[in-house]
Amino acid sequence: MAVRAEDSESQTKDPVVATPYGAVRGRYENGIAVFRGIPYAAPPFGPRRFRPPESPDPWEGVRDAGAFGPTPPKPPYSEAFARLLADPVVPGDDCLNLNVWTPEPGPGARLPVMVWIHGGALTRGSSAVPVYNGRSFARDGVVLVSINYRLGVEGYGLFPDTPANPGLRDQLAALEWVRDAIARFGGDPDRVTVFGESAGAISIGSLLASPRAAGLFHRAVLQSGPPEASDRDKVRRMVRRMATRMKIPATAEAFAAVDRDLLLRTQADVGKLSSPVLGGPAFGIVVDGDLVPREPLEALVEGAAPDVDLLLGWTSEEYRLWLVPGGLLERVDRLGPVALAGAMARCHCGHEVPRGYRAIHPDLGTADLVGQMVTDHLLRVPLHRLADAPTRQSPSYVYEFAWPSNVPDLGACHALELGFVFDTADVPESAKLAGPGAPQELADAMHSAWVRFAVDGDPGWAAWDASHPVRVFGGTGGTGIGEPRTVHGPRDRELALWDAESTGSVGSPESRPASRPAADSPARNRASLSAVRRFRRSGGARRP
Repeated sequence: MAVRAEDSESQTKDPVVATPYGAVRGRYENGIAVFRGIPYAAPPFGPRRFRPPESPDPWEGVRDAGAFGPTPPKPPYSEAFARLLADPVVPGDDCLNLNVWTPEPGPGARLPVMVWIHGGALTRGSSAVPVYNGRSFARDGVVLVSINYRLGVEGYGLFPDTPANPGLRDQLAALEWVRDAIARFGGDPDRVTVFGESAGAISIGSLLASPRAAGLFHRAVLQSGPPEASDRDKVRRMVRRMATRMKIPATAEAFAAVDRDLLLRTQADVGKLSSPVLGGPAFGIVVDGDLVPREPLEALVEGAAPDVDLLLGWTSEEYRLWLVPGGLLERVDRLGPVALAGAMARCHCGHEVPRGYRAIHPDLGTADLVGQMVTDHLLRVPLHRLADAPTRQSPSYVYEFAWPSNVPDLGACHALELGFVFDTADVPESAKLAGPGAPQELADAMHSAWVRFAVDGDPGWAAWDASHPVRVFGGTGGTGIGEPRTVHGPRDRELALWDAESTGSVGSPESRPASRPAADSPARNRASLSAVRRFRRSGGARRP
């Protein structure tokens, strides 16, 4: 319940809300009540390190919530990516915290709630990134919550002596806090929408499929991230390589004794040759038989969370965020067949797929061809499968963000839509990726669609059906702005190539010449792995 502190003149102007663990004092900013750094779980260090989250200790009196809380440990971006992506660091141990923006901090308002789960490859990012300011959502009648969760080896290391996925368990704990506390901030716990981008969207896919998260949210937005689980062996390799570098056992007990800074440096060093485009050892959510009982996409296609409304989508040129910084786009073009063979290995496909892409897009260079192939395989195909699932009882809506950045060569890259979704395209941190002069009318259109979806489940265009309606934001005319428009099946020709590959109707073993190895043959695998290694050694697969 909202109360007013009475011990000074300044405090009478600040909103105070009682949470399950104690009262917090926020600030009014342009008529919006803002609470930052509220603990939803105890600090995950000392005996709690690498363990599932625990409830925070209750506090007496009123805790100040005027500033962002500590951010989880994370390595910095490389110089090339730091020029494009903001990632502030707030020191401290109490990093499992969240923030609330609300237009009416008190019970009875029963406003729709949106919970933001940030991206960053599960290794970077936080709720303190200025692009994620929740002021515009609160201005438009939504209670906005943004959360921190453990990252990297602290959140997604796989060890024999502790439960898997502590970072995802943090997110579950934050959603449980929302269920128990958000009504006191003016929110309706029965109208919760979770939304996230990249790793945040991947996390939401796992939460959607988890029986333990059932009922904690009622709508979900997956931006540029599919429901997926990582291969356990790939995550174990990351942990073992770190353990070898530090000369310690690959156990949570041993890792917990390591200095945080050394752990971050080792993590960054071991992961530097992995890539979202060509893969490699990396941290990720894994099937654990508990929180994630099975592969998330398969669970959803077969009937999990059928009554949760979905909004799904991508940007037109996701891959350019990874290939443009540092000149990798030109390097991939020069590698030509080597890069293409690496992409085939990443996508587990035969030559028929890239040939099909070349026929559809004859003017694309190798880098753009590889980028679109990998994006479709890893992102658009799974999201299409989810939207197409016959077990779906609630509507799904699909979008594409097509406005090209004003930063040279970035195009409509990964994460570019975020400043438009949050209506924060005017902040300097958004301009790092979008460049100067981002169109406000595009932010108005996209932000209002997300608000409408949270309010009544309808973002303003036709729900997914056999005609595959996709709402396209930007990307027309000389300015690339244009009016948002609905296009039917804009990616169907490309995605049909993957359907044919999976069914064997194109390039089946029976139709191949005897001299051409099958897609899963040892000969092809050896050739593809060799190509991947050559590509990585060239510097074409480095992580940010």
